Amino acid sequence: MTEIVDELKWRGLFAQSTDEDALRKALADGPVTFYCGFDPTAASLHVGHLVQVLTVRRLQQAGHRPLALVGGATGQIGDPRPTAERTLNDPETVANWVTRLRSQIEPFLSFEGANAAVMVNNLDWTAGMSAIEFLRDIGKHFRVNKMLTKDSVARRLESQEGISYTEFSYQLLQGMDFLELYRRYGCSLQQGGSDQWGNLTAGIDLIHRLEPGAEVHALATPLMVKADGTKFGKSESGAVWLDPEMTTPYAFYQFWLNVDDRDISPYMRILSFRSRAELEELEKLTEERPQARTAQRALAEELTTLVHGAEQCASVIAASKALFGQGELGDLDEATLSAALSEVPHAEVTELGPLVDLLVEVGLAPSKSGARRTVKEGGAYVNNVKVVDGEAAPAREELLHGRWLVLRRGKKNLAAIEVTAG
Repeated sequence: MTEIVDELKWRGLFAQSTDEDALRKALADGPVTFYCGFDPTAASLHVGHLVQVLTVRRLQQAGHRPLALVGGATGQIGDPRPTAERTLNDPETVANWVTRLRSQIEPFLSFEGANAAVMVNNLDWTAGMSAIEFLRDIGKHFRVNKMLTKDSVARRLESQEGISYTEFSYQLLQGMDFLELYRRYGCSLQQGGSDQWGNLTAGIDLIHRLEPGAEVHALATPLMVKADGTKFGKSESGAVWLDPEMTTPYAFYQFWLNVDDRDISPYMRILSFRSRAELEELEKLTEERPQARTAQRALAEELTTLVHGAEQCASVIAASKALFGQGELGDLDEATLSAALSEVPHAEVTELGPLVDLLVEVGLAPSKSGARRTVKEGGAYVNNVKVVDGEAAPAREELLHGRWLVLRRGKKNLAAIEVTAG
């Protein structure tokens, strides 16, 4: 087995473990069966989940056996949040989300070979359990005074909202998951984010009570944050989802392309599967020529390919180049072009007026006089063609897919006009 702990530490993926020396030995002696849980509290995973999904992939590539748990039971409860109760969803909605999340996780894992991955659902062992059985078999092994010390619980107790018994019970359910997976699959390691540490250790405590002599471990990865202190995984329009219907592949690619130079090095180490030598070279290029954004482009291409496939990534890159005059806009299919233009300022019109009016309409010029000045200076483009007469209206024949005009001021300022039926 590879020395995976050192690799995780170098990549910034090791926050804490229950016993590092024991974990190192277990992984070296492996293979180890481990699990990571994902609760279906939305219709899609977001980029924050990639840290865990890709760490699962990394551990499997090191020879260990992953159990990917999508929580059909815990998804109906929701884990504790710092400031508010989670909205509870009906069982049918959660069941649908379980299916969707499984389909997003499965492509990252291998389901063949000696360490083939297994998808599991905690609803399988909780659905038939009565409340009395849960209290007798699980609840009696937890001590409330210890549960109250968990960070996630303590923060809620100090807030005005307090915490409901429903959310308070979450750590019992997660603890039961680890116990059940230990008994069913010999699972001896649980992996998760550092904000879940209290829930991770709850499972270890439960196993030690009910399975004397069992050797089990917990491994927590750090929470990713941006250099400016804001939450990782957010764009101007909100969370960046893995589902292409919720965040287009173009927007997904652009999220990584626009990563702050201060963040790109840690993001690459955590999320990329490139070698140390490759990553160190990209880090060096970022220091020497940050304006080239070489590392951002490399990470954007790698992750877009991983999540959306090579063909979709190629389309996105082609669209990104074409919008800035480095490719043919007419070669882009309608879906790709529409997705790309949805990410730039745009306006809807029913009739095409003079270009100077359109430039003002989409915010590329503050006024008609400003728009005329841009045209006169040679800085106005329609569909990548330089405009010489700002008073003329673009022809309908110029509309891309009978619908779009791409306007550009200078090299970098983009906007779009969409012509609607009215």
